[in-house]
Amino acid sequence: MKNDHAKIFIIDDDEAIRRSLSLLLNSLGYTTETFPSAEEFLGSVDYREAGCILLDIFLEGKTGLELQEEIKSKFENLPIVYITGMGDIPMSVRALKKGAANFLQKPIDEIQLFDAVEEAVSLSHQIVSEQKEISRIRSLMSTLTPRENEVLSYLITGMLNKQIAAKLNITEHTVKLHRGRITEKLGVKSVAEIVRMAGIPDIRQS
Repeated sequence: MKNDHAKIFIIDDDEAIRRSLSLLLNSLGYTTETFPSAEEFLGSVDYREAGCILLDIFLEGKTGLELQEEIKSKFENLPIVYITGMGDIPMSVRALKKGAANFLQKPIDEIQLFDAVEEAVSLSHQIVSEQKEISRIRSLMSTLTPRENEVLSYLITGMLNKQIAAKLNITEHTVKLHRGRITEKLGVKSVAEIVRMAGIPDIRQS
């Protein structure tokens, strides 16, 4: 397992459980950070790399379920694995429907814990990789001039150079020049690659 670049955030109001989970996961090579409440976690953490959250459902103050949407919104890169000593099937279904990666009952079986964390971290690596790719492409897109963006918007619909030229009231040769600059700036060789890049959801939004 690739644990050297993954951090596990343990949120539980029981200090003994936080300590034991931390020790277990440290033994597998994971870095851990513990919090007694979700509010404290939300207020003090800014982490964008791979990892996951072990979140107790029944916390003092707001419960894990109540804060799940807020946690997911701020930490799309960190799948949530719920842990609870009093959970039931309807609660686990609700948690999973809201996007939790897994749901574990206390006392937690070590093998189930390791499997759940490994699965969540694997998913997190995928999410982080996708986020970085989107950020890279968005950065490249930002280098395009307004005119190049106009040409791009027609290119990705499959229009020919002469059709784009007519739309923008410029010469076909000028369109070819813009296409050349677009492919150079984006580091691609074909219109198909441009279409793939531009087709990523929200990629052209700042």
